[in-house]
Amino acid sequence: MSEKAGFIGLGIMGQGMSRNLLQAGYDLTVWNRTASKATDLIRAGARPAATPAALAARCDVIIICVSDTPDVEAVLFGEDGVIHGVGAGALVIDCSTISPIKTREFANRLADRGVAMLDAPVSGGSEGAAKGTLSIMVGGDAAQVARAMPFLQAMGKTITHVGGNGAGQMVKLVNQILVVNGMFALGEAFLFAQAGGLDLEKTLQAVTGGAAGSWALSNRGPQIIQRDWRPGFMIDLQQKDVRLILEAADELGVPLFGCSTVFHLYRTLQSRGCGAEGNHALIKALEHLAGIEVGRAPEDTE
Repeated sequence: MSEKAGFIGLGIMGQGMSRNLLQAGYDLTVWNRTASKATDLIRAGARPAATPAALAARCDVIIICVSDTPDVEAVLFGEDGVIHGVGAGALVIDCSTISPIKTREFANRLADRGVAMLDAPVSGGSEGAAKGTLSIMVGGDAAQVARAMPFLQAMGKTITHVGGNGAGQMVKLVNQILVVNGMFALGEAFLFAQAGGLDLEKTLQAVTGGAAGSWALSNRGPQIIQRDWRPGFMIDLQQKDVRLILEAADELGVPLFGCSTVFHLYRTLQSRGCGAEGNHALIKALEHLAGIEVGRAPEDTE
């Protein structure tokens, strides 16, 4: 473990991912825009950095997990960004979900400075980040993927090299197409069950083990029934991913009816102040249209 690691972005996902790197024994430096989010990690043994540039100056491998394309660009190339401190031969691993086109641009800009980059977006929600069981889809040079593998294995369970720079982001968008359409299906199914007067717990038990079973059904189905909207992944971030999907689909000329519908449903929830709720709260938009609230008896609804 001679290479020193840095982690930028200590949100819902980054907290668990960086903690797993610490627990694996890595010398870890951390930076977050809101410095207080690093407090617990520093107590656990991580070292703080004043800026992304300062972090990069002391690290061989720099891992990033922030919200959107402009955020990655800012921490890499902005004032006090990684580019101002990083040394030739370093490796940047971007675990954010961002534009595949911009990813390739960022990789080229870093390569001009002798710095390698992998796009390595993750899937598995906050649970997977905390448990170190994330699925990680990696784009970039094979030799750099091999170099990164010990770090990735500390954070994830299923790690797949899917192609060159940008391919990891494209596969992540494939993942998100499946996720958001899955959330849409959960919403329609539970709304139908509620309208039909079914026992939701028994219905969930009956279908989870069959052909309709899925990670989303097993993990988010109970939350829907309990009306627990705590996020494994926030609507605001999911909506950003759907926007990336639709932008890429427009460039490719691919019709994506389900994702387009989900985009507009999430937009109505954001306008109602629900953006920080879990992506499974998509069902609330369908409830509003139907005048039915899942998990509540008809006499309990307004």
